[in-house]
Amino acid sequence: MIYLCASNMFDFESYFKTELEQLREEGRYRYFLNVNKSARHFPHFYYEKGGETKRAINFCSNDYLGMSVEEDVIGKLSYILHHSGTGSSGTRNISGTTQQHQSLENALAVWHQKEAALLFGGAYLANVTALQTIGRKIPDLIFISDERNHASIIEGMRAAGNAKKIFRHNDVAHLAEILSALPMDQPKMVVFESVYSMNGSVAPVKDMIQLAKKYNALTYVDEVHAIGLYGETGAGICEKDDLLKEVDLINGTLAKAVGVYGGYIAGNALIIDFIRSFGSGFIFTTSLPPAICAAAEKSIELIRHHHARRQYIGELVTYLRGLLDEYAISHTKNSSHITPVLIAEASRCKAIADRLLEGFGVYVQPVNYPTVPVGEECLRLIITAKHNREQIFHLVQSLKKVFLEEAAHHMQKEPTQSLAG
Repeated sequence: MIYLCASNMFDFESYFKTELEQLREEGRYRYFLNVNKSARHFPHFYYEKGGETKRAINFCSNDYLGMSVEEDVIGKLSYILHHSGTGSSGTRNISGTTQQHQSLENALAVWHQKEAALLFGGAYLANVTALQTIGRKIPDLIFISDERNHASIIEGMRAAGNAKKIFRHNDVAHLAEILSALPMDQPKMVVFESVYSMNGSVAPVKDMIQLAKKYNALTYVDEVHAIGLYGETGAGICEKDDLLKEVDLINGTLAKAVGVYGGYIAGNALIIDFIRSFGSGFIFTTSLPPAICAAAEKSIELIRHHHARRQYIGELVTYLRGLLDEYAISHTKNSSHITPVLIAEASRCKAIADRLLEGFGVYVQPVNYPTVPVGEECLRLIITAKHNREQIFHLVQSLKKVFLEEAAHHMQKEPTQSLAG
């Protein structure tokens, strides 16, 4: 379809309008709930509907350990905020490197048993910059990427412009097939996530790293959804599997289990300095506020000793899945903390989420394409250290009631449809 206005010029307004209308028709248009987050009442929050203030329980927050509402973390942020101000006032090379930045990078490096770490405005930017920089500076490098990798990984490889090979999700045999077909002297990097955020699958990290080493490939592991939850000190799946010293580059976030904001990469000093020196996404971006860095470091300090919180989340996830089975609610089986309930149709997914919120005070964001492939639309259930069994029981009961309502409505419509036919 060609979008031309009366003067035979491209009609931008018609194009944008048509594209948005198509999103709405497909049930994929994104509606955002204006949440009034409460540090005191989390995971409860408040929102406005029809001029009335309503209360709901958040079951889709990535604040896994509840660190964003931790008093010591808030206190640290407040203290540095009053001393250093609200922003860093520049990029890292223009006055934007403070004691707090350096201290946090050192803490991250120690946490991941690496020589160095580098901070970014977010884990998305960290992925894009790291992969783009290495790829552009080594034009012959081939990326070997899991088919389910996050959009930021895909964007980083695309921006680099290098050749890439895609292996089937978590398929070690397919990865071995690809690696064995490449020359040993060919520069290559195996890129994957440890915990996949939408289906909750956990990668066979040890097998993949061993394969990469066998074929002289760098390894790049995105630990964003594992940070804080796995390993003796919460450093992720690589720590859990005793692989921190084996992996070349780790990508992590400060915005999920750490409960603050920002992202980072960690690795040996040489490769981190390389990305620091050549990565435009680092060089030309204003640095994180010093208070954010101090709060993140405080959070990590607490997380390293929060064994009980990690164990508690595991117990609650087991309880949730037991209830889902008891109520015959199908859910994706995995060994992570993420529990997807497959809906498989975008409009239906949103309708169920809306009914849960409005009828039962349960907030679960519908997950639709392009976040997941078409046909894999789901409700992604997240349990945090701030939830309790009573709230989880309410969630599962509410889900069952909505599914029963939906089934009853469908049965009522069938006779009418058959008569009309």
